[in-house]
Amino acid sequence: MADLMQEANQYLSATLRAMRRERGWSLDRAAQQTGVSKAMLGQIERGESSPTIATLWKIASGFHTSLSSFLEPVPPASSAGVVFRRADAIRSQPGSGGMLVAPLFPYEPRFGFEVFELTLLPGYERLSDAHEAGVSEHVIVVRGHMEVLVEGQWIALAEGSAVRFSADRPHGYRNTTAAPAVFHNLIHYGQMAIRRESIEPIPR
Repeated sequence: MADLMQEANQYLSATLRAMRRERGWSLDRAAQQTGVSKAMLGQIERGESSPTIATLWKIASGFHTSLSSFLEPVPPASSAGVVFRRADAIRSQPGSGGMLVAPLFPYEPRFGFEVFELTLLPGYERLSDAHEAGVSEHVIVVRGHMEVLVEGQWIALAEGSAVRFSADRPHGYRNTTAAPAVFHNLIHYGQMAIRRESIEPIPR
């Protein structure tokens, strides 16, 4: 996982730097837009810091782009348009937090959504700020038990349970059990205008 994290950090630093320069933003301007400090953004661009998912969401929102834009390039399709993905090969732990992330299908404008496999480690809780207007999340629990904060209330979800909610208001996830909880999260961006720069993938 260490090599995967290094590759992910390299891709993140290159993507952030490219997006900022494409917009003509200084680090000060990027900090104002994202709510992430200039020092932290500089460390990320230099590959000196691995931000948490919460920080990545702030950056993505400030740049008006998808979360997966900072995690991995869009995987190439076969000649038949088929894309195969294996979570074990792309799972990482951004910021060494309590959540493991596998971007199964990064955002593509023609579809308007991205799909993640997310693992909540025991005792982990993440509160998320509101995303941009029109963003919705679809959570499907595939292993274990977890809770989702929706409309100010924690809702318990067991294996096989699913919930869809508007993510343009505060929400959260937590695992109060002694075992990891694994779920799939489809994030749909609705009519929101998403910008996606083309970054060369890092060879694996």
